[in-house]
Amino acid sequence: MDEQALLGLNPNADASYQQRALAYFEQLKESPDAWQVCAESLAKGLYSDDHVKFFCFQVLEHQIKFRHGALSAAQQQLFRETLMKWLQTQMMNSQPEKAFIRNKAAQVFALTFVAEYLTQWPKFFFDILSLIGLNPRGVDLYLRMLMAIDAEVVDRDIHHSSEETRRNTLIKDTMREQCIPSLVESWYRILHTYQHTHSELTCQCLEVVGAYVSWIDLSLIANDRFVNLLLSHMSVEVLREEACDCLFEIVNKGMDPVDKTKLVESLCQVLQSAGFFNVEQEDDVDFVAKFSKLVNGMGQSLITSWTKLAKAGDMKNSQETLRALETKVPLMLQLLVHEDDDISANIVGFCYDYLHVLKQVGGLNSSASWMAIMLAVMKKLTYDDEYNFENEGEDEAMFVEYRKQLKLLLDRLAQVSPELLLEAVRRVFTSTMQSWQTAPFMEVEVAIRLLYMLGEALPASQGAHFSGDGAKASALQDMMRMLVTCGVSEYQHTSVTLEFFETVVRYDKFFIVEPQHIPNVLMAFLDHRGLRHSSPKVRSRVAYLFSRYVKTLHKHMNAFIEDILSQLQDLLDLSPPENGYPPLLTSDDQLFVFETVGVLIVNSEYTAQRKQALMRNLLDPLMGTFKLLLGKLLLEQDEERQSALADCLNHAVGFASRTSKAFSNKQTVKQCGCSEVYLDCLQTFLPALSCPVQKEVLRSGVRTFLHRMIICLEEEVLPFIPSASEHMLKDCEAKDLQEFIPLINQITAKFKGQVSPFLQQVFMPLVQAIFEVLARPAEENDQTAALEKQMLRRSYFGFIQTITGSGMNEVMGSQGVENIEQVLFTIIQGAVDFPDPIAQKTCFIILSKLVELWGGKDGLVGFPDFIYKHIVPACFLTPLKPTFDLSDAQTVLTLSECALTLKMIHLKRGPEFIHYLQQEYLPSLQVSPDIIQELCQVLQQPDSKVLKSYLKAFFQRAKL
Repeated sequence: MDEQALLGLNPNADASYQQRALAYFEQLKESPDAWQVCAESLAKGLYSDDHVKFFCFQVLEHQIKFRHGALSAAQQQLFRETLMKWLQTQMMNSQPEKAFIRNKAAQVFALTFVAEYLTQWPKFFFDILSLIGLNPRGVDLYLRMLMAIDAEVVDRDIHHSSEETRRNTLIKDTMREQCIPSLVESWYRILHTYQHTHSELTCQCLEVVGAYVSWIDLSLIANDRFVNLLLSHMSVEVLREEACDCLFEIVNKGMDPVDKTKLVESLCQVLQSAGFFNVEQEDDVDFVAKFSKLVNGMGQSLITSWTKLAKAGDMKNSQETLRALETKVPLMLQLLVHEDDDISANIVGFCYDYLHVLKQVGGLNSSASWMAIMLAVMKKLTYDDEYNFENEGEDEAMFVEYRKQLKLLLDRLAQVSPELLLEAVRRVFTSTMQSWQTAPFMEVEVAIRLLYMLGEALPASQGAHFSGDGAKASALQDMMRMLVTCGVSEYQHTSVTLEFFETVVRYDKFFIVEPQHIPNVLMAFLDHRGLRHSSPKVRSRVAYLFSRYVKTLHKHMNAFIEDILSQLQDLLDLSPPENGYPPLLTSDDQLFVFETVGVLIVNSEYTAQRKQALMRNLLDPLMGTFKLLLGKLLLEQDEERQSALADCLNHAVGFASRTSKAFSNKQTVKQCGCSEVYLDCLQTFLPALSCPVQKEVLRSGVRTFLHRMIICLEEEVLPFIPSASEHMLKDCEAKDLQEFIPLINQITAKFKGQVSPFLQQVFMPLVQAIFEVLARPAEENDQTAALEKQMLRRSYFGFIQTITGSGMNEVMGSQGVENIEQVLFTIIQGAVDFPDPIAQKTCFIILSKLVELWGGKDGLVGFPDFIYKHIVPACFLTPLKPTFDLSDAQTVLTLSECALTLKMIHLKRGPEFIHYLQQEYLPSLQVSPDIIQELCQVLQQPDSKVLKSYLKAFFQRAKL
């Protein structure tokens, strides 16, 4: 071996050595006999360096994965013998190998097993078991091999091809027939031998049993001898977590419902008599979490058995299973209410399913069980003292996830008894709100949270909680009234403040019923409790919630608009980067405030003149600051300052865009007299397009504004479009074009013939800009560039589709023969050459449309020739490509469009087309006369569905 190159395997080696080692690895992988050198050095223990040993196993791994079939029978024999020699040396070495080497070795053994078990090495396990006996080093490697084999053959999380899946099924079937009983026997011996002396091996073995139990004959494991051994491990501290996992896998195995109930009951009896059900006396939370998972598995298994038996009408056994289930409920509740959230979370599944059973059967204990679960959920929803609201980390994220699980339980509780839930929440809420001043924050927060959660737990269409069901409406109304009048919005804790505003907005329809509370809530939104709160997190969320509140209730706010606007005034300032003071709201938060102000002005009862004046007051400062900052940007040399200025300019455009969201169309803009102010904005913002620096940021903002103005100002925007387009097509990147095309598509679809002259003018410059960007060379493995080009290609075809689909054939027709040809060939290329079914589908839609427009007797000169030379071949060559996957839904849609294109050609060219297919084209593809006849008959049938189905079968046959 190249000793110099091997030095580079050490992680601390310098870069040149590491490069050399990498190159050497590639060389050995490609060499036909390098594996022998590596195998021999491992078997003879020639190297003591761990990295070299790992490297040798990597070479062997590559050999077995990719070149195994190329070895002769003698070489394969040598490969097996060398592995077995290495295994033998491991049992005699004074020190075991490092775990990472043992794992890699186990993987190589597993890959060899997968490749050879069904053919050359059927005695794989017998050879290994007879070699290792009960030698602890040998046993360790054997167990690692079994886990590696499980990963290769059984693990459902690993994606396998259909060929691999067939092979794996065959391997498992053969193992069941030939060696599983022997393997189970070996596991029993290992567990029995090492349970007191070698906990690590015992745990490894328990993990193996847990992994294999899902697909082997359960009676080999679920018997007195084996289960008693596992249960004895439950009392050994170092083994009990793995034993718990192993029992969980046994319980989870699918089996006859009566047998499953018996198995669970016998396990429970032993566990209960051994004291495991007294969970409150157990200090080891890791073990109780595993035990909770086991109880969850047993509970869910009993519910599955009960469901099956009840469905089958087996009353006797289903009643027995139900009784068995009821006896587990006290334990379930103990675990659900456990102070450790992991333990509680592990039992939620059982709890959730059990509530479903309660809903179906009711019964004596049902309301008591329901109430116990309800109280547990309320208790567990509560934050604890350790929760860090200012700096939320992993623990906090886990609690948020856990709360989501509890929410599911609450929803299920509501399904069982909405009345009980409403009453329970009302009790807790009322008593907490009556004494909120002295209650700890977590109690106040959870009380409001429960009211908030009722909104989803008790469904109502479009949030109409305050009409319809009288009892529910009045209970919710009472609670909402209490929430907004008891003063709890003053509570000094961010979690309570946020919950208050979230709940107010969730039940915004309450204020339609009792509008007298709106002024107080508006004050809360606008003062130190809301938008001026000391916490940025609260201010940010309130900015969004306030916009939602106003959108629902603006009709009831006319009297307060002037007040609201004056209080929001300083929050609407565009803060330039140089003023040094952090603003109260981020620019993202300000977007919501601008939108809110827009909604208030537009929907107010003011005259059009007053609305116009208020809009001017809102937008003039933005325009003034914009002009100022744009001037600064043009003079600025420092790149960092340029970027800050461009961001600020972009925010100004974004804010103006956002105010226009209050308008639904041109009509509403005109009615408010606001067209002029938005046209002024356009004239102010458009010069930014010619700014030579920070183009991407500035163009993006202005483009978005133009999209909005097309909706708000309609044809009044048109005079601005040509110069805007000209600037946006200068020195552009793939992403610029990709975002510019939707703007042109929007104009085309909206104004059609009105913009035809402009489109005729911009068509080729836009197409040329796209071609130029697509033709730029990119690094071979630059995924981002490749994806950008793919997206641009899609946008380009989408643009051509919009033009052709809008019936403006003069736009393309007026481009000159050479240009038309160039565009047509790109569409053929898109349909055939790029394996992107989304783009291909668009291309066939375009081709079909062009055939419709130009393919008839009075169509474009020379186009029929193009149909026969290029469009027809595209319809057949595309589906024949190896990359055209007929099992993929998106690809099948492409095939449908392909069929419709053929249909359109037949419609336009008639018998001439059939004759061409029969006499020239299909014979050139070596299609048999019978099939040609059949295809042409189907093509002439009126129903296109028949052709779509036929073509799918036709191409599936052709690809076999």
